[in-house]
Amino acid sequence: MCIVTMLNLQGALVRLMYRWASGRAVTLGLRHIGQQCEGYGEKYRSRMHIESVAIIVDDYDEAIAFFVDALGFELIEDSPALTNDGRPKRWVIIRPPGASTALLLVQADGDRQSAAVGDQAAGRVGFFLRVDDFDQSYRHMVEHGVRFLSEPREESYGTVAVFLDISGNKWDLLG
Repeated sequence: MCIVTMLNLQGALVRLMYRWASGRAVTLGLRHIGQQCEGYGEKYRSRMHIESVAIIVDDYDEAIAFFVDALGFELIEDSPALTNDGRPKRWVIIRPPGASTALLLVQADGDRQSAAVGDQAAGRVGFFLRVDDFDQSYRHMVEHGVRFLSEPREESYGTVAVFLDISGNKWDLLG
């Protein structure tokens, strides 16, 4: 369903917003009054989501241990597989408990991929882990040797601290 959330001063344009069943809202942009918003949101709602995101790692087993033991992720799958050219690899899927989007751990294969290990977001924070209990998660991660680059601080969107994963990628722990 589309909802008018803002009317400009002349009243000629409105900002339309689609509200998902989960309560999450997505702005559809400015539309003229009376313009239909068919084709947005509703059409794609049940057919589209990000299933997984790949993180390039040096070693499967070390990465699994880090994400499962230090961060508390679940190991969903660890199966033998083949590369496109027939060489053996592993299909390793992990995800936070209760999450629908997973991480696909991929072991670096070749110089180009090896160079990307730990730098997938070009030095920026590229991954964001939202937790229900920030203090408990932070303590658990510190006890398991996770390296934090900043102390927890309060922001408008909650408590945040930057940490490094096993490969050196920057993450925000958010609570």
